[in-house]
Amino acid sequence: MKPFVLLATRDHDKAARDEYESVRLHAGLAPDELVHLRVEAGPLPRLHLEDYSGVLLGGSPFNISDAVKSDLQLRIESDIRNVVDHIVAADFPFLGMCYGIGTVTVHLGGTVDRTYGEGLGAIEVRLTEAAAGDPILNGIPQSFYAFVGHKEACNGVPPGAVLLGAGQACPVQMYRYGSNVYVTQFHPELDIESLAQRMQIYRNAGYFHPDDYDILIEMARNSGVREYPHLLLRNFVTRYATD
Repeated sequence: MKPFVLLATRDHDKAARDEYESVRLHAGLAPDELVHLRVEAGPLPRLHLEDYSGVLLGGSPFNISDAVKSDLQLRIESDIRNVVDHIVAADFPFLGMCYGIGTVTVHLGGTVDRTYGEGLGAIEVRLTEAAAGDPILNGIPQSFYAFVGHKEACNGVPPGAVLLGAGQACPVQMYRYGSNVYVTQFHPELDIESLAQRMQIYRNAGYFHPDDYDILIEMARNSGVREYPHLLLRNFVTRYATD
């Protein structure tokens, strides 16, 4: 099987490792089946899409809507944008998680701003009528819970995209563009333990009040988040794995 590739932008070693392991575990991939490219570590080499079964883009400490951006952030955005340009043009298998939805939305001419940010926690995702029969959502009920935590979000579905999952505080939780480009605002890779690890790392990053850590973890354990977000990852791999 051709490997999948995870593009990462987390500038914290443990956060980057934890994200990779969470994606790999819930996607059902062996270590040699998921390549880890840390874009923040250096300029992204040219990505030959034909070498991979699909591309995944993880979350990020950066925000597309940031008013002030460092040279590192600008370089990461440029590198990711170049890859997304090729992916969208080729309708190549792609799953963008959290940061990925913003990247693709901007590419499609949509708006990413702070209108629909969500604090760290679990939210209900409701699938739309357009989601019926989509193989990436096979086995996932019409309503399920998933973890979120983001300061920005797309302000409406971008032109040409099909809304697949909706939320209350943040209306756009998942959409598809073309036949093979998928993005989610929620984190399909997070389970309760990986959420706790990530919260510890970003405890002082403004996603939640540091003193609320224990309360939020207890809420997460009682949130109703189960296997359904993870099934999205496994379905993506099942559908697109190629020799």
